[in-house]
Amino acid sequence: MDFPVSPAIREAVLRRLDGDLGYPAWFDESDGGPLGEVFAERMQRRFGCTVEASHVRLFTDINQALLGVLEVATEPGDAVLLHTPACPPFVSVIEHMGREAVTIPADEGPGGWEFDPARVERAVARTGRRCRVLFLVNPHNPTGRVLRRDELRALAAIAQRHDLLVVSDEVHADLVYSPHRHVPFASLGDETAARTVTLTSGSKAFNLAGVRCAVAHIGPRSVRKALDDRRGLLFGRVSVLAVEALKAAWTEGDPWLDTVRGVLDRNRRRLMDRLPDGIRMRMPEGTYLAWLDCTRLGLETDPMDFFRDEAGVLLFSGPAFGASNEGFVRLNFATYPNVLEEMLNRMHQALGTR
Repeated sequence: MDFPVSPAIREAVLRRLDGDLGYPAWFDESDGGPLGEVFAERMQRRFGCTVEASHVRLFTDINQALLGVLEVATEPGDAVLLHTPACPPFVSVIEHMGREAVTIPADEGPGGWEFDPARVERAVARTGRRCRVLFLVNPHNPTGRVLRRDELRALAAIAQRHDLLVVSDEVHADLVYSPHRHVPFASLGDETAARTVTLTSGSKAFNLAGVRCAVAHIGPRSVRKALDDRRGLLFGRVSVLAVEALKAAWTEGDPWLDTVRGVLDRNRRRLMDRLPDGIRMRMPEGTYLAWLDCTRLGLETDPMDFFRDEAGVLLFSGPAFGASNEGFVRLNFATYPNVLEEMLNRMHQALGTR
């Protein structure tokens, strides 16, 4: 985001700077560490989801948490299912670990982007016993779709039938627009919770990506134990300042978040109204990202290259999210309204002078 950090977070970090910056005191995280209770309280308050605080473990970011879980819960050659378009770092982590990324394309239907459970079932059948993990991103980056409870239940049933570990990236959960609601995957029942690892942080909703602190709520006991046995230097440690920042975000940052969500809501509507002719977008239900279909423009280059070179607007390349996404770009609308207006004006002008 372009927005400055919440005053509550800034004050919490400054308070810590005036105190002890020695080694952290939570080397043993078996009780959930310094953020276990904070995470559990927030999940209950915002989503009505009861979770066990002692199942929380800390990582520097979502990718490191995913890496750690795959390291202890899978073997080289195992398959990990994930929907495409897929955020490039996730595919990179899976493949660098020697696991196979089995992609399941989302479909664009009459009502928007659809995540067909039947496609997941077929992918499991193709990969057989090598299929060990279903990796979900909900709310979804980059389409902005928020999965409904019935969709999640269908995926949970597949995971149960095939004994899959579910890793659910819910980092955009606080950025969902009414009337949509985020449903934590682990809230679908005890059996589902026992096979689910929930990943989240303050990196998106509170603009804390540079702080490097993420939470993994690890339902499966065997995965928790395996990670605990390998903690320490192998996976590194989050810093005391990172913990203070995320704790302040989750306990004191909601007024700031409400204001930012209002700006984002207006920005996504303005974007929908002002897109140049030939560019299609499904209204994001969550996140601050817009997935733009530019295939009708007939550009000879990647749309990212065109808008960077001809409009001076930097978007994210669609093909980076999978080869089937040629002609798409991702736009980040977490900026000031006047900046968004300038982006749109430049895009209109560049297309008008082709």
